Amino acid sequence: MGLLRGLASLPLAPVEGVAWLADRLATEAERQLNDEGAIRAHLAELAAANDRGEISDDDYDVIEEQLLRQLAHTTRRLDGEDWR
Repeated sequence: MGLLRGLASLPLAPVEGVAWLADRLATEAERQLNDEGAIRAHLAELAAANDRGEISDDDYDVIEEQLLRQLAHTTRRLDGEDWR
């Protein structure tokens, strides 16, 4: 019975593979998006790029605000989790 079920579901294998891959990519993207260290590193690189004149002060302000909001959201989320 298991062999027949396996053969019958074989055409769905690519769909299941794509769904699995999409789930893994979403999980990794969320992990990177919510990584406090990565956000802080991005803030430091942003400040350095502004100091070097690579980005304008206006662009710096917009990006910094986005990163600080992201950091605040991440910090609140981590503070609310139970790490036991």
